[in-house]
Amino acid sequence: MPQELPPLAPGLYLVGTPIGNLNDITLRALDVLRRVDRIACEDTRQTQKLLNHFQIATPTESLHEHNEHERAERLVRDLRAGARIAVVSDAGMPGISDPGMVLAAAALAAGIAVIPIPGANAAVSALVASGLPTNEFHFLGFLPEKAGQRRTRIEALAAGAADTDRTLVFYEAPHRILETLADLESVFGPNLRVVVARELTKIHEEFLRGSVAEVRAAIEIRDRIRGEITLLMQMPARSSTATAAGSAANIASRVAQLQSEGAIDEKEALKRLARELNRSKSDLYRELQRERAARGKR
Repeated sequence: MPQELPPLAPGLYLVGTPIGNLNDITLRALDVLRRVDRIACEDTRQTQKLLNHFQIATPTESLHEHNEHERAERLVRDLRAGARIAVVSDAGMPGISDPGMVLAAAALAAGIAVIPIPGANAAVSALVASGLPTNEFHFLGFLPEKAGQRRTRIEALAAGAADTDRTLVFYEAPHRILETLADLESVFGPNLRVVVARELTKIHEEFLRGSVAEVRAAIEIRDRIRGEITLLMQMPARSSTATAAGSAANIASRVAQLQSEGAIDEKEALKRLARELNRSKSDLYRELQRERAARGKR
């Protein structure tokens, strides 16, 4: 007779699920999903496909970004009563740019055991195959969707350069990848090393490696780009960043200098500076306004 397994300990189980290839699920994950009382899912329909494939009949309920705060109170109450609850996202580790973080924090605050069940993760999978430095890396999730906010975030990253190179890892939507690459090129220069990892672990898995200018050019000639994207960049050390992006810093001073040298107005000075830096005049104008606003707050 097969040996009977001990009961699964009560608690909250954060279970990693495949990001594409179903074979990437672990034996431990399957065991936990079979033995918990129920599974809280980002999308019950998506999780049901996984459960059906592995013949798992555990009940499911939804736990997504719009209801996690509301559901957390009830789930914590059930956990206090001794329930065994698993949390899964549609793909990867729950809580990493996906639901799960709020519930995990609430459970810990209530003194409930939170148990990670390791699994696939797009950020780490892309990083180890990127060819970029892995000794120090920062995961930043999704950049802002709005163009102005995204550009401001990237400029802030450039301003916060460290003394050594490190890799920054983002998730990005396919319809925004060209705009994001254009912002990176504008802020850091065309030689910035980047990697676009697409459809990881799936049939059409692809890595585009090279300078940001090269990768952007390779994507621009395509009719469209599909699939989940992980974007990585080798963040230059502080001295390198100053060379690539610092020349665009303090736009107001450079504009004033050009005006004094050529007896021209601000509009013409911005136009000349845009040509000098190979950037758009509108981008420089926005930076100029931000500089002036920052000085006004001092």
